[in-house]
Amino acid sequence: MNVSDLLTNSQAWLFETIVQPAMFFLGLGEFVEDAFEGVEWFVLGVLQLIVLYLVLRPLEAWIPVHAISDRRARWNDFIYTALHRLGAFSIAVFFILDPVLDHITALLHLQGVNPLHLEHLWSGFLQYPALLFLAYLVVLDFFDYWYHRAEHQFSWWWGLHSLHHSQRNLNLWSDNRNHLLDDFIRDIYMGVIAIVIGVEPRQYVMLVMASQMLQSLQHANVRIHFGKIGEYLLVSPRFHRLHHAIGIGHESEGKGTLGGHNFAVLFPVWDVLFGTALFQKEFVQTGIRDQLPAPEGSARNYGQGFWSQQYLGIRRMLGLEKESHS
Repeated sequence: MNVSDLLTNSQAWLFETIVQPAMFFLGLGEFVEDAFEGVEWFVLGVLQLIVLYLVLRPLEAWIPVHAISDRRARWNDFIYTALHRLGAFSIAVFFILDPVLDHITALLHLQGVNPLHLEHLWSGFLQYPALLFLAYLVVLDFFDYWYHRAEHQFSWWWGLHSLHHSQRNLNLWSDNRNHLLDDFIRDIYMGVIAIVIGVEPRQYVMLVMASQMLQSLQHANVRIHFGKIGEYLLVSPRFHRLHHAIGIGHESEGKGTLGGHNFAVLFPVWDVLFGTALFQKEFVQTGIRDQLPAPEGSARNYGQGFWSQQYLGIRRMLGLEKESHS
């Protein structure tokens, strides 16, 4: 039995044994088909967590950038990762967005507006599915770059996104350390773009999974870079670590001005093209300037646990605390 068969059988067993009976018992039979897709997210998420732990955790022990000084913070990051990778957050967003997006798509069809399917732009995409998959990744990454850059440009948005940057002990679980409201906005944004360019639901699952695995590597506490040429082709842990650097990672044009460098999620070409790339050989310390003690910072608290971090993010967004970039 290969891995694909194992995943399929696991999905079917979980669905038939646990999920489907529970859905009918709770009177949610109309959502059974959607629940089957949710089980797929869960199974693939479990696979991701296993692979990440078996591959990246030994690397963090072998070639770490720094010693972990706050193991509780790393454990808290794992909670974020499990919440996202096991599908809990994705399923919630799906149930909210799916009927809305279906309605919008139907209205557009009635007006004669159809999605711009990338596979129709070049016949070669139909002959080489791997190229189509790569094309989807590139297009989605382009829009993700601008979303990420916007998070660093508007004070209210940075109030949410700064939670992600407040991790002083960057590690393999830190990718999903985000405010849930920020993730919800991003999921809407990326989901709409995926529909417009013709991504099928199963393709989207694979695209998200590929991106997530690479982003986990980028955040890992490992001394890894991709060489003189490779650093320009794919975002490495060293390249992305500069994005998390105290000061230059979240400031531009001097101390206290929102901005930063290295916003690309997968492909550094966007930073190169739009003037935000920064290539250095150092593996820098991470965090936000105002986390530092006075006089450099204000020893600001971004929360120690999941709920306190979410609460303080809302307060920063609403401007109920001092701006975190000053």
